[in-house]
Amino acid sequence: QVQLVESGGGSVQPGGSLRLSCVASGFTLDYYAIGWFRQAPGKEREGVAAISGSDDTKYADSVKGRFTISTDRAKNTAYLQMNRLKPEDTAVYFCAVGASTTLVAWPYDYWGQGTQVTVSS
Repeated sequence: QVQLVESGGGSVQPGGSLRLSCVASGFTLDYYAIGWFRQAPGKEREGVAAISGSDDTKYADSVKGRFTISTDRAKNTAYLQMNRLKPEDTAVYFCAVGASTTLVAWPYDYWGQGTQVTVSS
């Protein structure tokens, strides 16, 4: 059974950091692109970061220099390190797996259930 499970969300003050994890089971991440997306209430799902099977990365302009996507393929796990968090980063964060390294949602085939990130003072 293919499954992606995110963890690491929580509440943090502006300027703080969080690291999200995405553990894959039922398949190997080796040959897939991995994306992190977020969705705030009343807003469309937004691509945040993506990484290819050869570790090429893409970032949304809003998070460049603050967020870092990485993988530990031996652990079948992807990460999103989020630093200097801002209130506008508040959203449910999802990981997804697919064939294309893109910040667009539709090409991704498998999705996790999401983890809440709240940035507030």
